[in-house]
Amino acid sequence: MTSASSSPTTDKDPSVPFLMKLEALAARGALQLLRQIRPETASNIGGRLCSGIGPLLPVSKVADTNLRLAMPELNKTERKRIIKGVWDNLGRTVGEFPHIASLKEDTLAGPGFEVTGKEHLLAVAKSGGPVLFVSGHIGNWEMLPPGVAKYGAGFASFYRAAANPVVDRMIRDLRDAAMQDPLPLFAKGAKGAKDALRWVATGHRLGMLVDQKMNDGIEARFFNRPAMTAPALAAMALKFRCPVIPGHVQRLGPARLRIVVEPPMTFPDTGNRQNDVAALTQAINDRLEAWIRARPESWLWLHRRWPKELYRMSNQFK
Repeated sequence: MTSASSSPTTDKDPSVPFLMKLEALAARGALQLLRQIRPETASNIGGRLCSGIGPLLPVSKVADTNLRLAMPELNKTERKRIIKGVWDNLGRTVGEFPHIASLKEDTLAGPGFEVTGKEHLLAVAKSGGPVLFVSGHIGNWEMLPPGVAKYGAGFASFYRAAANPVVDRMIRDLRDAAMQDPLPLFAKGAKGAKDALRWVATGHRLGMLVDQKMNDGIEARFFNRPAMTAPALAAMALKFRCPVIPGHVQRLGPARLRIVVEPPMTFPDTGNRQNDVAALTQAINDRLEAWIRARPESWLWLHRRWPKELYRMSNQFK
């Protein structure tokens, strides 16, 4: 099975441009520094740094527009607080990344993670066969694959490679270390989609983050707005009649996380496959929305999730 693993792996590779080597050197130094300090300290440093700088960046205006579109009941002060929290969570996620492999389950205090709904993981691990896990960029989403794998339900994932191939190799090495028994990472795109489909067809598990815009997807509702959404997960689930397990990560504190696993989703059965794909895609969006509404600062509001026309209209009337 093909996975995303063909790029140059070291900064000694002659095909890697000099500026990328410098970038990789800086990234390696930052990772080494983060590894040498306690997980909660790394989390705090990342959170404070990003929450101090991030709200000043132009992309935070995108987040503000997103919040005005999705949650118009919020006032300006509330939106600013959420955006600061978004950057805090993102910085903490980066700071915690080198420590994911060392986080222990059910620690009484301090760094670690816990799992609610673990019975659903044990059930799919026992039954075998294909399973689809669905989530979004919520909390520290990097904790999902290794946390689920500890219950025998590890899954392959889709993957967007970093532009710098050396940095990309560092990131994949950290993910492999967290998994202990690495599973494929499918490159986003047509080839990766075919490989992932084959993976599921042969009885394996696959996880997908489906909270970002897909221009060639199907229209569904998200926060009561039209949103182009990837239908691939719903299409695979209905094709193979395999369980779809929703789950996300809640942040409880610095390097302290909770994985929330929900029961398998119910499939629509109208007799019309196209309608069923649309209905299941909508049901997935509804789950994502519920999680985000409960903790809006935990989601990445930094990308343009809705159609361009909505952004133009929103900016005209703000």
